[in-house]
Amino acid sequence: MPDTAQRQGLPGGSADRVFRLRTADMHSLHVRLHGRADGVPWLVLHGGPGSGCSPSMADWFDPTRHLAILADQRGAGRSRPAGTLRRNTTGALLADIERLRAVLGVERWHVAAGS
Repeated sequence: MPDTAQRQGLPGGSADRVFRLRTADMHSLHVRLHGRADGVPWLVLHGGPGSGCSPSMADWFDPTRHLAILADQRGAGRSRPAGTLRRNTTGALLADIERLRAVLGVERWHVAAGS
């Protein structure tokens, strides 16, 4: 999936979908969706800068009821460029999250985070 994802375009059952979300600048975020497209949306945030989201984090959620959204933050995990702190600010991270929410068509979501 290129730059965008349509929430209604995901399979109706439990499934994984992986895509890249380009930011307004030099970054490209790795995003994994797991669960029902129409499920209760949960954004999973990892500590950062760090190694990114582990696929096992999707196991925290019931895929028959939830949509787990695992996004590797700038410079972390499978996002590109890897390991860079360039343009990696709190404001930029928040803008990325809001862009992801808009691209997915999610009005409100729950957040699960760890460090």
